[in-house]
Amino acid sequence: MTRIHHRSTRERQQLILGIALWVVVFLLGVFCLWWGFFAPTTETGRSNPPATLTAARTATPQGGLIPLTTATPGSPSGSTSRPTVPLNQEVFGYGIAVHGIVGDPNYWMDQVQTLGLVWVKQQVRWDIIEPSPGQYQWGLFDGVIDAANARGLRVALSVVHAPEWSHASYRDSNPEGAPPDDLTLFADFLARLVDRYRGRIHAIEVWNEQNLDREWDTAEGVNPARYVEMLRLAYQVIKSRDPNIIVISGALSPVGATATDSQNPNRIIYMDDFQYYQEMIARGFLSYCDCVGVHHNGYNIPPDIAWDDKTYQDPTAQFRGFWDNPHPSWSFRSTLWRYHEAISGMKPLCVTEFGWASSEGFGDYPIGFGFAQDNTLEEQAQYIVQAFQLMRQWGFVRLAFLWNLDFAQKDGIGPKDPNAPYSIIDFQGVPRPAYHAVKLMDKP
Repeated sequence: MTRIHHRSTRERQQLILGIALWVVVFLLGVFCLWWGFFAPTTETGRSNPPATLTAARTATPQGGLIPLTTATPGSPSGSTSRPTVPLNQEVFGYGIAVHGIVGDPNYWMDQVQTLGLVWVKQQVRWDIIEPSPGQYQWGLFDGVIDAANARGLRVALSVVHAPEWSHASYRDSNPEGAPPDDLTLFADFLARLVDRYRGRIHAIEVWNEQNLDREWDTAEGVNPARYVEMLRLAYQVIKSRDPNIIVISGALSPVGATATDSQNPNRIIYMDDFQYYQEMIARGFLSYCDCVGVHHNGYNIPPDIAWDDKTYQDPTAQFRGFWDNPHPSWSFRSTLWRYHEAISGMKPLCVTEFGWASSEGFGDYPIGFGFAQDNTLEEQAQYIVQAFQLMRQWGFVRLAFLWNLDFAQKDGIGPKDPNAPYSIIDFQGVPRPAYHAVKLMDKP
């Protein structure tokens, strides 16, 4: 009986040990499977993946990984994306703004690819996507993002224009864009945007030219403090869902002056961009962005000319702002360096719109854009290429988006359209000289 009891005890021990080993092996297998697909990772020190990579991964809201070949909500099964370059790697991105929701986005993304550019910028109007609370219409933007990703292009979105239901009925004599009364509504929209396109959008610019009331049309007028609060909420919600997205502060319009409402002197209708910028700095906006958004339209002087350069003369120029009223806002070079030096280089700049307008061949020009008459098509091409080269050489610009590829053909307004003289494709869809110059320029 004793020997039988000892044997029975050993058998039970062996059985328990076997079960324990099986459980350990099973758990180890589960852990390995989890690690392969969902483990946290860091981009620190990781090299930029090659352009041919199609099965990379991107961060999930929990910091894990998902294969890029996995379909995202609302996207075609198997669509792929191009990973964002890690924030700790200083690079220079060549890009262009495209009106991709008009026409066939595949054709227009082919044009971007033909130009040899890596980034494409598309403006997203919140009021178009969510015209009524909770009713979403993503279709136009799905097509653009799918077409860009299919060609290995990185996508930057500029998100603007709150729907009317989100803000009070205040309107001035020229009603245009406005933020929501409750800024958390904007944060909620961004959350839905990132969730839908996670891993397939690579930068988000938070609003646009908010120092003008045409973009910030509220009863109180433009307000840097309120914008910084919007940026803070946007940054937090974007990073919580996809920390790899580059958050760009809304670029200001380089107006170089401040004006108030004639009916309400306390209401600012536009503010000097550098004054607005300094107020943003004082309110800590650098903590809520990865890159500082900047705009400049070049006017009618080359990109390397400083605002106080007395040696540059053009007696044939009809628009005389640079000569008769010297100010940094006329100069592409001075504007970018001024922004860079004001923050002591703590963050890179993202030039989300730049270009030179030329009305040559159009027969007319937009009201207030007289400088478009002074730039020939060849000068437009020359200045654009030179600006790209300078931004890369300066070293503090991370992304640069030419304004624009195709608005002349798509807006349907004609020569009076303010966007048309900047387009590098004309009203008939024929490339202008700047198109060929951008295509042929060196892009190291």
